[in-house]
Parts: sequence; structure tokens; C-alpha cells
Amino acid sequence: MKTYWKMFMHRGLIFGGFGPMVAGIVFCVLDATLEDFSIGGDQILLAIVSTYLLAFLQAGSSVFHQIEHWSPARSLLAHFLTLYTAYVGCYWVNSWIPFEPFVILIFTAVFAVSYFVICLTVFVTVKIIQKRINANLKKR
Repeated sequence: MKTYWKMFMHRGLIFGGFGPMVAGIVFCVLDATLEDFSIGGDQILLAIVSTYLLAFLQAGSSVFHQIEHWSPARSLLAHFLTLYTAYVGCYWVNSWIPFEPFVILIFTAVFAVSYFVICLTVFVTVKIIQKRINANLKKR
């Protein structure tokens, strides 16, 4: 288990910096498109720290799929819950969506559908590649 924690931390540290870059891009777009866009230093710092943590958790949680003694369903659930919690936490801290029950329900539905569509796409793609590789191996 220690190896997985090291991998989690390593991946998170490597890719965590992409979160603040995304926040910076969003701020640039907002500044270019809104006439009276202004944001305080405390809001910028909060956005940088929270998006760093979001990206850190997102990258690190990819290790769940490599824990061999976990079932695929357990890995998927751990990954989903980690990402969902990270996104909701980041959005809540930054007040990016109103936290009303109906809005959270919509966010949860969109997040879950998007997550599982992406997972299904990855699964199908891996299966297709796997079949091609096996067919090539049989030809030899």
C-alpha cells in the first residue's frame, strides 16, 4: 500500500500545477469578455490553491486503477468519489456554483453521466486495442 501512496503523491505533485494554469486561463478569458471583471487577491489565492488541490487529487487518484487487489468496481467507485468530492469542494470554496439542493442535484447528474461516458469510452477503446494486439500476436 505504501507504493500506491508514493505513486499517488508523485502523480499529484507532477500534475497539480495544471490546476492553477486552468484558473489563470479562466481569469484571462473572463477579463477579456466581461467589461467590469475584477477579482481580489484573496480570491485569486483561493482559486490557485483550490485548483492545485483539485488537479493534485485528480492526477493522484488515477492510482486507484492500479491497485491489483481491488476489484474494478471498487477502483472505479474510489476514483469517482475522490473526483466528485474534489470538484464539489473546489466549486463550493470558490462559490463557482450556487449551493442549492436543485443545483447540486443537476451538478451531480451531469458529473456522474460525464464520468461514466468517459469511463465507457476508455473501456471500449482499450478493448478494441486489446483485440488488435491479440490478432497481431496470433498472426506471428
